[in-house]
Amino acid sequence: MTQRLNVAAFAPEAYKSFLGVEAYLHNCGVPLSTIELMKLRASQINGCAFCVDMHSRDMKKAGESDERLWSVAAWREATVYTPAERAALALTEEATRLADREAVPDAVWQQAAEHYDDQQLASLVVAIAMINAWNRIAVTTRLTPGSL
Repeated sequence: MTQRLNVAAFAPEAYKSFLGVEAYLHNCGVPLSTIELMKLRASQINGCAFCVDMHSRDMKKAGESDERLWSVAAWREATVYTPAERAALALTEEATRLADREAVPDAVWQQAAEHYDDQQLASLVVAIAMINAWNRIAVTTRLTPGSL
């Protein structure tokens, strides 16, 4: 598979803006490990091999256990995630699969609100939107895993 286009080269201002949002997410008050779990799960749902590879590698370098990396696809059954991480993963799945069912049920939102304050909830929503945007760029342009 050959990459179709380098978005950073042809839309540099947009790309810089995306990177600015990513910088915000690194200091938004939500643990970076939670943000990365969310990115990994959304990327799995969206079939983005580039992002699954990148986030798995980044998490491993940051000290994440193999068990937590391998289990994220089955997080509901796995016992290695905190209640707050589970709430973030549930919100990620609902917001990523908008067309599949009722868009983000109240129960999922309320579960997340039990673990995160309004500023953190806003950051979770931004993180979900960003990874979904990154996935669409990577899948559409055929970014190859390990190419960056």
